[in-house]
Amino acid sequence: MQSFQGVHPFAAFDIAELVRLRARTRGDHPFLIWAPFDGVDETLTYAQFYERTARLAAGLRKRGVKPRDHVLVHLDNCLETLVAWYGLAILGAVPVTTNARSSLDELTYFADHCGAVAAITQPKFADLVNRSSRNFRFVAVTSHDNGAAPSAGCAPGTDSFEALLGEAADAPHRAPDPLHPMGVQYTSGTTSRPKGVLWTHANALWGARVNATHEDLRADDVHLVYLPLFHTNAQAYSILATLWAGATAVVMPRFSASRFWPTALKYRCTWTSLIPFCVKALVSVEKPASHHFRLWGSAICDPPTDAEFGVRTIGWWGMTETITHGIVGDVHLPNTPLSCGRPAPEYGIHIVDEAGAPVAPGETGHLLVKGVRGLSLFAEYIHNPQATADSFDEQGRFRTGDRVKLLADGHVQFGDRDKDMLKVGGENVAASEIERVILTVAGVREAAVVAKKHPMLDEAPVAFVIADEGADRATLAARIEAACGEALADFKRPHEVRVVDDMPRSTLEKVAKAQLRTLLNESTG
Repeated sequence: MQSFQGVHPFAAFDIAELVRLRARTRGDHPFLIWAPFDGVDETLTYAQFYERTARLAAGLRKRGVKPRDHVLVHLDNCLETLVAWYGLAILGAVPVTTNARSSLDELTYFADHCGAVAAITQPKFADLVNRSSRNFRFVAVTSHDNGAAPSAGCAPGTDSFEALLGEAADAPHRAPDPLHPMGVQYTSGTTSRPKGVLWTHANALWGARVNATHEDLRADDVHLVYLPLFHTNAQAYSILATLWAGATAVVMPRFSASRFWPTALKYRCTWTSLIPFCVKALVSVEKPASHHFRLWGSAICDPPTDAEFGVRTIGWWGMTETITHGIVGDVHLPNTPLSCGRPAPEYGIHIVDEAGAPVAPGETGHLLVKGVRGLSLFAEYIHNPQATADSFDEQGRFRTGDRVKLLADGHVQFGDRDKDMLKVGGENVAASEIERVILTVAGVREAAVVAKKHPMLDEAPVAFVIADEGADRATLAARIEAACGEALADFKRPHEVRVVDDMPRSTLEKVAKAQLRTLLNESTG
């Protein structure tokens, strides 16, 4: 494990101190603007936000929650999500943010695995969370569901979120410790149980500072946030970066194509972080003649849609384990279109072949990241030292599980997750290569290629496709097969094309390919 050498960049500093500092230096400036789909918008200045988080920290301590205790935070986007995360940080406890789509089995695993002593949730999840663990001292429930009036009362044995709030003056003041545990996020878990990624306060501060730098965030920026706050993208790329810059974040309950532009125009939003799902949805809605956005952030630089939206998109690559972007586009210089950008100078980025040698320009290889555990890289996978050890190579580089292509000009293009590589008759095939061809076919809205077991070839590509509204579904599969026949070598062509109405989803609306693989292999078992 590599440790930081010299004076720590966040010595005598932590997230609680950052929130207090902003309350002093930007006290009257809006930090969070809650824009629910129903009801009235609410604004919290930096001073008001600190007071509310301090009240929660005081109330939690009164309830017996201690520093280093884990508390499950199972919430959709709302102000309480952020008050909980930062209030627990002030107390020194550890928020465990979980995917709002989690099942009872998953929640039970999360609660037991981290040893959560309590939970904070919302009405529609209250019964589920209450049943997930017998070890909770209490389950606190917000008064609304994602900004909407709840359809049912609180589950038996739960308290209201408001009842947790104490007096701000009673909030604890710990000695700042950047290496104190800050939060846990569970990975999606495709081949095994999800792993709990532990961040320290230094990790969160690193995310705040570096994300703000990469995004060129300024104190007068207004960042539109609608991606789930339980995930690194919204939590670090958007909220932590906004906090560091002293800017404003407008928080929506979730992404809505019909509400995107009205909300962005109302609050003169200048920045947002998107995923491909959002971009595709925005193409189909009416766009304003002008807007205030100066930059968008997404998976690729300068996509063709930039011209349509009248904005510049900065590409990036990152993971929960890296806190910020390990590869990122430049906000001041030209970027290679459709790349992720260049290696971020804050990390050591390595792209290696199967033998561990650096790849040449134009080649694809495994992405490894060199950093400092507990600062620029996550601290550990909690209660799983073997998984933590296995995630680093003998040189201390983090194995990301991603494959990327090093372009001749030094930019990097994303390839695939290692698990999305297919082995077809002894040949390595990238699912993304097939998907890119399929997406050129008129009438295709979304495509996902996964491997199906094959008695002779080991694996065979199968394409799942969602058609555009109004597309000729009867001929779509045949046209896809024809396009793949022209553009791909024979062993890369899909053995089957399935046109479906929808596909299973994981975090950030990504297609849950593990579920597609299970579906395929069960049908042939």
